[in-house]
Amino acid sequence: MIAGFMFIKAILEQYFPSQLRNYIEKHFQKLFNFLSPYVQITFNEFSGKRLTRSEAFSAIEAYLSSTSAAQAQRLKAEILKNSTNPLSLTMDDYEEVSDEYEGVKVFWASGKTISSNQNFSEEKRFYSLKFHKKHRNFIIETYINQVLKQGNLINEKNRQRKLFTNNGSYWNHVPFENPATFQTLAMESKKKRDIVDDLLAFSKGGEFYSRIGRAWKRGYLLYGPPGTGKSTMVAAMANLLEYDLYDLELTAVKDNTELKQLSIAISSKAIVVIEDIDCSADLTGERAKKQENDNVTESRNSKITLSGLLNFIDGLWSTCGGERIIVFTTNYAEKLDPALIRKGRMDKHIEMSYCGFEAFKVLAKNYLGLEWHHLFPRIDSLLGMVKMSPADVAETLINKSGLGDVEICLRNLILTLEGAEREVVMEDEDHVGMKETLD
Repeated sequence: MIAGFMFIKAILEQYFPSQLRNYIEKHFQKLFNFLSPYVQITFNEFSGKRLTRSEAFSAIEAYLSSTSAAQAQRLKAEILKNSTNPLSLTMDDYEEVSDEYEGVKVFWASGKTISSNQNFSEEKRFYSLKFHKKHRNFIIETYINQVLKQGNLINEKNRQRKLFTNNGSYWNHVPFENPATFQTLAMESKKKRDIVDDLLAFSKGGEFYSRIGRAWKRGYLLYGPPGTGKSTMVAAMANLLEYDLYDLELTAVKDNTELKQLSIAISSKAIVVIEDIDCSADLTGERAKKQENDNVTESRNSKITLSGLLNFIDGLWSTCGGERIIVFTTNYAEKLDPALIRKGRMDKHIEMSYCGFEAFKVLAKNYLGLEWHHLFPRIDSLLGMVKMSPADVAETLINKSGLGDVEICLRNLILTLEGAEREVVMEDEDHVGMKETLD
């Protein structure tokens, strides 16, 4: 049959006009499909116009990894850090492997299509599943569900958490390897416990959010002076929940449309953070005064409106994925537009304050391995009078001499705190003297 078709095709190409040849070939293809005993299902990597990566494609890729390693002639390898299976093998493009489930044999093939225009060329990868048509119901109702279930389990087991950053309307990523945890975070223990409980309750609250009719997401506003651990807090949150981290740079987003595309591409189990949001865009409370009827934010080539950012947080398009946390960090929470940080958008406001004695004890344990020292009471007294960020305290505790003498580090901290205390006293005396002069 195949030889006959090839002979007829050669005759058509040589003696028939192109329009007639295309017409005949189309009907020959229909005839061939009718006579073929096989059915084929295609799973594309992206759905729509590259809006989101197909979860089915990812699950199939994971499911076929072991089969590919055993059968395929050409493989693609990827090293996964922080994974139970560091070497990931998948079959290369245009490879085919077979699989058998409950006595039914099927064939998987990988491929890609390339579309080009004047500006760029785009690759679209896919997997195709071929099976005998007599097994159609079994494949659709049982086999595919089993493949997706097993593939998702493999992905979850070998999951490598990632740190994403945006480039236009697309995300790029690197492995997320920040070691920060709540145990090493310099903060009062009661406050940390409250935050951890809130995060864990959110991660287990899928049924609750569904029951009350709300999207499964939560907003956190981290505010406080520089060096108080806002970025470290975000990393600790990601490590606690084992979520991916999306670092959104607003100045790299051209307009609301790109922001919407970025939102759609964010996976579930993700933390989206906009650091120093008061500096990223004109989202302060003075916005209305500076731009009376036009709330367009222009930063370099960016034209993001406040309404566009609000829709990104809790609009209709924000519900395209579940189990997401959105975090804003700022040094000046009072400058942000009230609409941006109201409850329901930023559900929990967390003040990251100067270093207290409890936070210092965490730093002393981290940096010096100390639970207690006879100099701690003096440090406690000074920290009650001086405002110093945890970052500055940590820098003082780093033993640059390499002598391993923890007392030197603590005395250096005391000297630094005493110097800061004298500056505070002098400022207060100057202020009092100026007031008396004016009186």
